Amino acid sequence: MASAWERKHHHSDLEKAAAFLPRLLAEDSLTSNCHSQTIVGVLLFVDMSDFTALTEKFIQSSGTDRGTDELAQTLSRFLRDILEEMLTFGGDILKFAGDAVLVLWRAPHQELAKTITLVLQCSWQIQKKYGSRDTPVGQKVQLKIGISAGPMNVVFFGDGRRRHFCICDRALNEVCEAQELANAGEVILSATSWELCERHRLRIKHLAGKRAVKVTGMDQMSWSECQDALRKLVQHPVSHRLEGEGAMRPALVLSNRPKVVEVLGKYIPETALMKLDDRLPLDFFSELRPVTSLFIQLQLATDFISTAELCTVLLNASRMLLEILCPHKGKINKVLLFDKGCSFLCVFGLTGEKLPYKSLHALQSAIQILNSFSTMFGGKEAVSVAVTSGMVFYGVNGHPLRREYTVIGQKVNLAARMMMHYPGLVSCDAATYAASRLPPYYFKELPERNMKGISHPGTLYQYVGITKESIFGMGLTKERSEYAPLLGREKEIDLFVSCLKAYKELGQRHILAFEGMMGSGKSHLLTELAYLGQAAGHRVVAVELLEVNVRQSFSAIRTLMARALGLQDCELCSDKERMLQTKLRGTIEESSYCLLNDIFLVEFPVSDKVRDMGEPQRKKELHSTWAKVLEKAIGGEFGIFVIDNAHFIDPASWSIMSPVLRNVSLFMVMSLAPGYARTESFCKAAADETMSHNITYLHLDKLKPSAVVQKVCQDLGVVSISRDLARFLIQRSSGIPYYCEELLRCLRRSDMLLSCTRRRGEKGEDNWESLTASAVEASPLAASSSSSAGDDGRVCIIRPDVNLENAVLPVTLKEIALAELDRLKPLKQMVLKHAAVIGPVFTTQLLSHILPAGIRHKMNCLLDMLVRDNILKWLKNTEVPEDVQDPTKGPATSLRAESGVERSSPSKTTAERQSGVLAFCVLPLQEAAYQLWPERQRVALHHKCAAFLERHVHKCKSCSQGDFVAFHRFAVTSTQDGGSCQGPADQGDSRSWEALVLAGEQMRRDRTHATEDAEDDLQQQQAFMEEDFGVAGRFLAKSEETTELSSKSDGKHSGACSCECKAIVESVLVPLARHYLAMGDAARAFYYLLECAAAYLHVSNSYMALVKLNEAEVLRNSVEKKANVIACFEEAVFFSLKGEVCCRTGRMKLAKKMIREALSLLKRQFPRTCIGALVKSQVEKLQCAAYVARRAASLPQEARRKRLAWLLQQSRCLSLLEHLFSLEGTSSGQTFSRLAARMKANTDRAADSYRAADSRHR
Repeated sequence: MASAWERKHHHSDLEKAAAFLPRLLAEDSLTSNCHSQTIVGVLLFVDMSDFTALTEKFIQSSGTDRGTDELAQTLSRFLRDILEEMLTFGGDILKFAGDAVLVLWRAPHQELAKTITLVLQCSWQIQKKYGSRDTPVGQKVQLKIGISAGPMNVVFFGDGRRRHFCICDRALNEVCEAQELANAGEVILSATSWELCERHRLRIKHLAGKRAVKVTGMDQMSWSECQDALRKLVQHPVSHRLEGEGAMRPALVLSNRPKVVEVLGKYIPETALMKLDDRLPLDFFSELRPVTSLFIQLQLATDFISTAELCTVLLNASRMLLEILCPHKGKINKVLLFDKGCSFLCVFGLTGEKLPYKSLHALQSAIQILNSFSTMFGGKEAVSVAVTSGMVFYGVNGHPLRREYTVIGQKVNLAARMMMHYPGLVSCDAATYAASRLPPYYFKELPERNMKGISHPGTLYQYVGITKESIFGMGLTKERSEYAPLLGREKEIDLFVSCLKAYKELGQRHILAFEGMMGSGKSHLLTELAYLGQAAGHRVVAVELLEVNVRQSFSAIRTLMARALGLQDCELCSDKERMLQTKLRGTIEESSYCLLNDIFLVEFPVSDKVRDMGEPQRKKELHSTWAKVLEKAIGGEFGIFVIDNAHFIDPASWSIMSPVLRNVSLFMVMSLAPGYARTESFCKAAADETMSHNITYLHLDKLKPSAVVQKVCQDLGVVSISRDLARFLIQRSSGIPYYCEELLRCLRRSDMLLSCTRRRGEKGEDNWESLTASAVEASPLAASSSSSAGDDGRVCIIRPDVNLENAVLPVTLKEIALAELDRLKPLKQMVLKHAAVIGPVFTTQLLSHILPAGIRHKMNCLLDMLVRDNILKWLKNTEVPEDVQDPTKGPATSLRAESGVERSSPSKTTAERQSGVLAFCVLPLQEAAYQLWPERQRVALHHKCAAFLERHVHKCKSCSQGDFVAFHRFAVTSTQDGGSCQGPADQGDSRSWEALVLAGEQMRRDRTHATEDAEDDLQQQQAFMEEDFGVAGRFLAKSEETTELSSKSDGKHSGACSCECKAIVESVLVPLARHYLAMGDAARAFYYLLECAAAYLHVSNSYMALVKLNEAEVLRNSVEKKANVIACFEEAVFFSLKGEVCCRTGRMKLAKKMIREALSLLKRQFPRTCIGALVKSQVEKLQCAAYVARRAASLPQEARRKRLAWLLQQSRCLSLLEHLFSLEGTSSGQTFSRLAARMKANTDRAADSYRAADSRHR
């Protein structure tokens, strides 16, 4: 939401943007043509001590994501407080540097003494109020402050895309030195400011060997003196005041002239401007996202260069940076001349700017920057570059009146430290090394160095770029398992074998091209085909290209020819020359060997013929020679040529390869990814009638669910996996092998899986854990029919205390999903991020409820566009589940096209859309979008979702609408407001209900049908998971009459009825439990987990009831030590529901144990001996109905309904016990059964009395 100040004073886009800029950027400096400006004033530099160590503690305490979020929120609150003081005292916040702030008080020279006193008083206030503050991780945050004064220069630089400004000269150097001299809690005056200040007011201490002084005390200025000093500051017009606070921020007096607006916008990050233009609330500016940070430091002798020279250096450096960064969508986030000298913070992967391989792009940019700046500044010693990758907070930080849009996180701090400790090279962390996917010979391991505040930085590397090894490329890097065959690619392997046979026997040249998105298994397939070719006795030349190759001219042709000619094994230059002369004898003239020098790193003497050629003729001869060498290399003898990632063939290589491939007889296999120029070339060639007989172009389909199960069993070394695990992997991997591998790796790393030996017929202990284990292992999915036939074998299941819905999306998949998300415009992203909070399936009414008011009117249009983009899909009642959709649909070309979608129809009306239901086409995209939210905003959205859904927390009309646990809301007053859900819904609620029913039906299909294609027969699972109640069910249907308030007709609606409750439990109750868990409200989450379990029992799904009770037990155990979190009534319901599940699954002894525990908690003891039963029976005969009726009438409505809930729950428990003991067939069993019946009859009469009293007092 907008702040009070924004609501009152922000009347234009220009004024909204002004909070991101200092007052220094006034109209005269923006419209003038000069690149620098001299000003006079006082500088204050405040820095937090041990901020890097604080960052490390947050990450260690709460993990990467949550720790980063908590760090950002802690920093933002702290900065807000100290900026409040600075703004109150008239300061102009110039620059932020993470935990440091540079502030200016601009004043005439004759007023510097008074202004220094004003700044000192501000500093003392800050140190007094906020100089030492505790943090959630137990480390204190303390401040160090330095002050300087005098003349200084402001330099402006940049280009047509982005502009920056910096303060320089002696005053900046002195304030940096003063801050460095300060210890925590101290204020240091520079030498110049000490000379200029009002010394009679100050108490100071001289520092040994320094001209700067430490201020130990001062005589405070009066209020009138402060106001007088404020009035004399330069350009201090009437200020705006934030409602309810004391901060005053001088307004930016700027006209609405287009030139001013245009220039001003160049000082604000593009992403912030786009969100300002879309009028998004500031709360929605911030995200948690993985980025790659690039920190650059220049060693500039600022004391010895003029302002004009510095301005030129900064201008040239920024322009060069933009030229290098822009092709990779990297952004300059900060330019600083304080804190760490002259430094640039650049970021890859920001909102709307994310590309695949961002870590690789950052490393490529870093080496270009190092080389370019080294040339510019006379040596690499003057430049250092550090690259790190990881989670950061990217968004708004600071004060409502003065803020910045920046990145905050552990990895940013690590890059800053690495930049300082590893000068003259490009350093990177282990995460960047791994994410680049470059071979090890592109890096060198760096020695470990002690970096302040960082205890365990991990292995650090130097990125060296192109080396001798990288010039000749590499073979296929994927390893083939001798024991595990490639799964799900039988069609592709058969095609390869038949084409190879035709080439060998008939000489038919052929190019076999496989296209597939990232992670589809192209590399594994090519490795398998290369192995099959070698096993058949053929020569195989295999190369794997990298993303770096596409930007290196002739790299692809060099790699292919070098490996075909065997040059990669030659160590010496002379060895390579002899090899070339041997292989190419008769192919090219002796005079042309020198043309191969640059490409193969050889040193043939330059012939006179080549020396006399002009540049055009030499270029033509060079191409001709390379073409001959290529033709000789790949067409000289029978063999198979394999190129992995052929879409990375560079344009220069393709200009030579293309005509050769058309004319040479060869057999080539290659893999391609969609979206590249080379892929389109092969696709067009395959469609060309003249070429189609020589090129086979095949799209790699996603793996079938059965293949996914086989792959998982193979990777885990087990014969079968649980159905829940199979469902999770099938749905989230979308049949993409790499996604499946990453998900499985993440589950194993998080210790969420459990391997056990499956022994059928072996009877376990009679307890709840045994029941849970038997349910999970009841019908696992086997890797093969032979595996399922055996009685013994290793089975992989999910740990009992693990909920897979809470599993975090692996970083690798998150990167892929965010690259897709960032192709969208900000408004589309905002709609998707809100929808992601709701879940994979959502209704338009709920989405409209949580969207910011400013974009609700655009919702339908944006949803239509997202459906056209294949991000979302509209749902219909007749929609076929994803696993059984038409298999003839075209192949997917991107992450978002992996699931079938329904195109939006122009015939849909606005009214229909208002109650429509949509779903994400790909689950990782929904999870990635959800994980972008910082915790504060995420919790607020979950609260909105819960408030909307709670209007529909009841059974359907056919089941009389009440709570699934009778009178649950009245028994636990803290969970609900006690309002009735049974009244007629208005028209809007009716449409919402219909949409939620449709959404729930889709969710249920997704849950129950995800594994159908993996196994033909689901009867065994259905017998347990969604079994009819049988005898127990019919018995419970009778007692259903006593659990509803409204009518006596409930008996005809047994739990097995076909009603809308099946859908409502999926779309309302299950999401409510998830929303409250995300909000950290354990009591309400437990409440809805119990409602979920009761609802699943109501619709005959004992398995899902057991699952929800297990989730409730995990939550109950986690809050066990906290007082009054879970009410006694809910504890009783918990055991009662457990007993009901046990009863329905044949665990009669365990059921009785659970029901007795429930009755005990309900203050209704049931005897354990026959003697006790006889005594209790006599006591029950003495019950006085008249007394109960009088007591019911005397109680207030809230207490009466709460008592009624207890009675109804007691009645249900006693009904169960009556039935359980009646099944024993023994005399004692009959005794206990009759007692339970008598107790139930008394309880029912009491419930009737309370029900009647409630009816009279309505």
